[in-house]
Amino acid sequence: MTTINSNLFYGDQVKLTIAREEDVNIMLRWGEDDEYLRNVDTEMALPKTKEQWASEGKSNANEVYFRLRTIVDDHLIGFVAIHSIEWNNRAGLMAIGIGDSSNRNKGYGSDALKLILRYAFHELNLDRVGLEVIEYNKGGIRAYEKVGFQQEGRKRSVVYRDGKRYDIIVMGVLRHEWEAIHKIIE
Repeated sequence: MTTINSNLFYGDQVKLTIAREEDVNIMLRWGEDDEYLRNVDTEMALPKTKEQWASEGKSNANEVYFRLRTIVDDHLIGFVAIHSIEWNNRAGLMAIGIGDSSNRNKGYGSDALKLILRYAFHELNLDRVGLEVIEYNKGGIRAYEKVGFQQEGRKRSVVYRDGKRYDIIVMGVLRHEWEAIHKIIE
């Protein structure tokens, strides 16, 4: 059983914050990283303009969007969102991205997943969070499973990259499943 602290926006390594004007220049660099672009989306890898990055993160009634920053030095490392929320069904979809490759495989993503799921289940009062991940994103799949996501299905041959076809893995976690493996420290 894992424990996470009770501060709504702070994990062990990362915190959830609003978008800041100075984020755009960092995010422009992320947009030049094909690995990042190809893991975060099934669309073609295409750098975004400053204006496109600036408009990213504007939450609406069916979405909450946070930037991820390190607690130690307040450094922007990524984003996480719950989107496509269906309030009547108490369900939403999750998206996450760690921008710079030097910040990957350090536990930031796992910490962010714990935070956003706690937020989804205890603040938004959702009962289900789902996601889709490209099958070659093995690190992402491991991180999702570690926090309670289960593979629910597969969309076959959806993504075409470098002359190969890849499936989309459909995953989900239910509130009671998540709560069974994560004890909240009050």
